[in-house]
Amino acid sequence: MKQILFAIALMTLAAPASAQFGSLGDAAKKATQAKNAVDEFNITDAEERQIGEDVSTKIRARFGVVQDPAIHKYVTLVGTTIAKQSDRPNLNWQFIVLDTDGVNAFASPGGLVHVTRGALGLAKNEAELAGILGHEIGHVVRKHTVNAIKKSTVVKMSSDAAGNRAAVISSFANRAYEMVLENSFDRGDELDADKVGTALAAKAGYAGGALGDFLARLDERNKNQAERNGLFASHPETKERITKIKQGAAASSVLVEPRFKSNVKYEAAALTSIATVTDGSAGLAGSSKEEPKKKGCGGGAGKETVAPEKQSSQVSASGGARGLGADRAAKGGSNPAIVKTAVTAAELTTFKQGIA
Repeated sequence: MKQILFAIALMTLAAPASAQFGSLGDAAKKATQAKNAVDEFNITDAEERQIGEDVSTKIRARFGVVQDPAIHKYVTLVGTTIAKQSDRPNLNWQFIVLDTDGVNAFASPGGLVHVTRGALGLAKNEAELAGILGHEIGHVVRKHTVNAIKKSTVVKMSSDAAGNRAAVISSFANRAYEMVLENSFDRGDELDADKVGTALAAKAGYAGGALGDFLARLDERNKNQAERNGLFASHPETKERITKIKQGAAASSVLVEPRFKSNVKYEAAALTSIATVTDGSAGLAGSSKEEPKKKGCGGGAGKETVAPEKQSSQVSASGGARGLGADRAAKGGSNPAIVKTAVTAAELTTFKQGIA
């Protein structure tokens, strides 16, 4: 395949456009060439997985991983049940529980889905968990991250990248991490992920509108936030998303609450009690200071909480619009190691029979 000559550049370039391209006309021409090159660049499934694993490594370093095989097994059974209903059932789907009180979920390209124990604690039943995981699976199935990078305007041609596909993939991975943790998805992608996730959950037998119930609870939790905060907080606005989810959901009341409660023992921490990482910290789980929480508006409204992803050493990246409050900047655990989890076809069959 003909090599594409380009590299991902940062939004803020050190030199002005005129200095880099010689003239405004040349700059416009080169920008068009760059955009065309990105649009035509095809990421293979193997490269998409490579990008996703790079993103996952950074996310796990940031938040740590719950070292409990039982909770990983349960989340993997729910996630695999949903993923098998999708247009990409044969991806090497992997589900990871992050060790943080922050309510969040993140989808890495290629099939790696992360959900925090904070999100598990806020959910009330298995149908809600299916909706959360389904939303993240929707981002992967639709390739929102990779496609958004291709549409990005922060791309320029570079002869330095000639013949070096590895450098190009590395650039994609860096940008993907920013997108996933910062949630740079546009409004259409978020609504699309809602639609896909809700449909997949319903297809698996769950109440498809349960994601809307989770979002409503999250919206109530964030009502006094002075800043945008946490999973699916905005972009589009939460209430609009809840309405669309409820309107598009198939009629079903299957929640599978008893099984959820027998497997998930976490409880959501109050926003005012969540320890956060502070500006200037290393950005790695377990290496940061804790930010004392302010009483009142939640999320430390008296002082802006700056997440470590803003540090140059930790470029940031799914699942809904991230805010700037306690959920987004929550401190993570110290162990980023993957918990190996295997699910057999027989186990999956038995698990599906319990969706009733």
